[in-house]
Amino acid sequence: MKHVDVLVRGAGIVGQSLALALARLGLQVGLRPEETRAGTDKATPDVRAYALNASSVALLKSLKVWDALPAHAATPVYDMHVQGDAEGAAIAFSAWEQRSGELAWIVDAPVLERELGAALRFSPHVHQLSAAQADHVKADLVALCEGKASATRAALGVRFERHDYGHSAIAARLVASTPHQGTARQWFRSPDVLALLPFDAPEPQRSYALVWSLPRERCAELMALSDEDFAAALMAATRGEAGDLLLASARAEWPLAIAEASAWSGPGWVLLGDAAHLVHPLAGQGLNLGLADVAALTRVIEAREPWRPLSDEKLLRRYVRARALPTWAMGRVTDGLLQLFSHEAPAARELRNRGLGLVNRLTPIKRWLTARALDS
Repeated sequence: MKHVDVLVRGAGIVGQSLALALARLGLQVGLRPEETRAGTDKATPDVRAYALNASSVALLKSLKVWDALPAHAATPVYDMHVQGDAEGAAIAFSAWEQRSGELAWIVDAPVLERELGAALRFSPHVHQLSAAQADHVKADLVALCEGKASATRAALGVRFERHDYGHSAIAARLVASTPHQGTARQWFRSPDVLALLPFDAPEPQRSYALVWSLPRERCAELMALSDEDFAAALMAATRGEAGDLLLASARAEWPLAIAEASAWSGPGWVLLGDAAHLVHPLAGQGLNLGLADVAALTRVIEAREPWRPLSDEKLLRRYVRARALPTWAMGRVTDGLLQLFSHEAPAARELRNRGLGLVNRLTPIKRWLTARALDS
């Protein structure tokens, strides 16, 4: 192969979804996996799980991937309980209150990647390329979906302006003694944020995906514990509100930061997903932002004038304008929440706990907040 319309660098969920979406427009797409990707260490199981909003699910349905997922790989969230660090400081969200079928879906990342890969193999317009092949293929547009450590982004001289939180996240799969009933639980306390996301594997109705962000030193201490002692620490942190919790997988960890590329596009190239932006996982919006990038770029390319080439900088700036404000806003929201809930000053503690209770009593505000998350 000498030429493709679009070369997608990075074959994670965002890269695979983009390749499928552009192929559905009739474009010839080359897909080149990045050299390494976080969470794919062959020595340990992949325990990543993502919360997908309605817009992300709609995109995956349009790509004929969503309905191919096995039942255990996508679990609906009907309710969400968020608790602060004081008695009575809590807020509850429900799909019923939002007049929606569900608030979100918790999806098994490796299974979703597998189904995207299966769909790509049946797409005549997508060409899987090795590193050597990709280096000799000409492309009108290069889409960088290589993740936060994108080597191609760095080679272009694009800065990745990153602020390290000094925190790390721990992910694992858990089994509980009581059914989750489609309820996600989250604890905001100084200085950690703990989320239990309802899941149906390894045991239907009794499993959770854990995402626990903590200061790096405390994270290292927890990672060094035995499985039994780690489960005991979890029980202390959750106060048994989700039942007895046992580890059902290995634990994974990664450092947390907020970051944004200094430029998202240039002549013949564009950034998507974690190659363009990073946010804290406390709101579960990281992959949703990446899939929204895919949907926006696809719309821009589909609507382009017949005479305008894919490499045109004005065309690519349309995509950047469409995504800049929603991404900036989500970054500020997640960063602001983390700063508020990690602050140990008594006044900040009082403010955040009173705020949770106030928002919980104001149904219109809760509906507005939930709608923003569903449509991001």
